[in-house]
Amino acid sequence: MNVNFVGKHLRIFLLFDLDSAWTAAERAEVFEAQDRLTSRLAEEGYRIEPFAVEDRRFASRLGEIDPGRALFFNWCEGIPGIRHSEWIVVRALEERGLVFTGSGSQTLALSYQKHRVKSLLAAQGLPTPPWRIFDRPPAPGEWERFPAIVKPAVGHCSDWVTSESVVMDAGELRERVETLLACSGIPALVEEFIDGREFHVSLWGNGTIRMLPPAEMDFSCLNDVRERLCTYDAKFTPGSIPYEKIRTLLPAPLEDAERAALERTCRLAYRAVGCRDYGRLDVRLRDGVFYVLDVNPNPDISEDASMASAAEVEGFSHAAMAETLIRLACLRHPAQAAPAAVTAH
Repeated sequence: MNVNFVGKHLRIFLLFDLDSAWTAAERAEVFEAQDRLTSRLAEEGYRIEPFAVEDRRFASRLGEIDPGRALFFNWCEGIPGIRHSEWIVVRALEERGLVFTGSGSQTLALSYQKHRVKSLLAAQGLPTPPWRIFDRPPAPGEWERFPAIVKPAVGHCSDWVTSESVVMDAGELRERVETLLACSGIPALVEEFIDGREFHVSLWGNGTIRMLPPAEMDFSCLNDVRERLCTYDAKFTPGSIPYEKIRTLLPAPLEDAERAALERTCRLAYRAVGCRDYGRLDVRLRDGVFYVLDVNPNPDISEDASMASAAEVEGFSHAAMAETLIRLACLRHPAQAAPAAVTAH
């Protein structure tokens, strides 16, 4: 049966987080973005119902939903107030046999453990910057690759990453690790800083993995090596130096051979980490080698996020991108193997 037909005969729930701490303006922005997407999908014949995750009690409402007649479009970043909880939301869906877009709970939980991701990449022979975990300040001689960058060993979204995260010598390294441990309580991941071209690469698919047009973060206006990285400010703070000076080149200017090598590396990394339906990778190029910095299953799919922008360059509107993800999830749905039941409904 046509996957599109199956999807249009299911109850599709838009799963999203709704934080009571948000301002009225923030809540309005979330609902307006949802309305734009759901109205466009409704025009294509989909029935979309909102399903808010406000606290742990969301799971009790899942029991009322028939897994054979429902599909969840996962636009949820986690349970409000609980850090790194996206995988907990997904696990609740899995426990009830509900089909949803995006990666499963094991992959999402893994993706926050940066050292585990890097170990998986290395096991597949994929280039990733040399690294080490420190749960105490490093002793003299324990790390000798500079410049280096200090990150939390657990997390996403550039948590605790600023220009001060790039260190040039052992003294700066020790000071930065001490600060991170004291302020976050999270072990430090120290890795060699790859001072090269940076790409944000979106992919989608399962059996066949397709790379969308890569985006390049252009650091050419920044002379200080410490500023040549995508910090939280670079992404979310208008007026900051990185936000104003780092340009996004989409599609990235790449030679055919470079693009092929980038796609090969990203496909292998996507599979190694267990991404499903879609994902985004952060990659740097130095001396002809593409180094995988991070793998993000279920990256942000808001209409102004990098994946939606890449899909638009490829000719997909935001609604068409969402429909593609729904189609991929429908291939896992029990209704796909039982068209008569769907038709009757």
